[in-house]
Amino acid sequence: MSAPSNESLDVHIDAAGTTLATRTRGDASAPALLWGHGLTSSIDGEDELPMIDWASAAPGHRIVRYDARGHGQSVSTDGELDYRWDRLADDQLALADALGVERYTAAGASMGAATALFAALAAPERIDRLILVIPPTAWETRREQVDLYATMADLVEAGRTDVLVRGVDASPLPDPLDERSRERQKRTLATADPTRLARVLRGAGLADLPPADEIGRITQPVLILAWTGDTGHPVSTAERLDELLPDSFIRIASDADQLATWSREIAGFLEN
Repeated sequence: MSAPSNESLDVHIDAAGTTLATRTRGDASAPALLWGHGLTSSIDGEDELPMIDWASAAPGHRIVRYDARGHGQSVSTDGELDYRWDRLADDQLALADALGVERYTAAGASMGAATALFAALAAPERIDRLILVIPPTAWETRREQVDLYATMADLVEAGRTDVLVRGVDASPLPDPLDERSRERQKRTLATADPTRLARVLRGAGLADLPPADEIGRITQPVLILAWTGDTGHPVSTAERLDELLPDSFIRIASDADQLATWSREIAGFLEN
């Protein structure tokens, strides 16, 4: 899928020992927002069914979306540890360096939300604020998800990605989403390079959010956007983050109409 006319074409940038594909909108002198997608997603994957309308969500910002290591058009590296969330935060900070961005809003969905948290802990002076969209399983809810990723990686390495595709049909959708999201997820898995897919799944199995006592050190303003009906992104994680973070605001969507307000929520958060 080509970039919208008000976005740059894909630019590949060397950062942290890999090459990341980026897509940018907005003036280079505007406040920056770096957006990270979720596991197995990509810039193009998100553009198929956009969750955020960036034109209305952050009109006065330089928005840099990028394919995480091993995803989309970005380079895949061998080590499973490369895909842990703290390592992905290192990638994000290195990308900011390469772009000449000193301070930015760290934002992302699922894996991208986790990346933002680790970036804020690693370099708090560089993060202006955070936007955490559908935070993933964490802490006490992480174990079951880790086991699932291990099983998925085993199937992919055995040439049985078709089992994962069928599993998508058997899984309930998050409450605000419709069947288009299911079909997109199935296409993503069916067309993924098996080696790359197995690497990111195993890396995700090594990842967890920062310990709860470290989360409280993040003093920047934080917007948390969650939805119901998703065991991989439970509301409990979002609510716990809201309890731990000293300056946070949470919104929870239970249907498509509430999901449609998220761009407006982001715009209001960035304006304040």
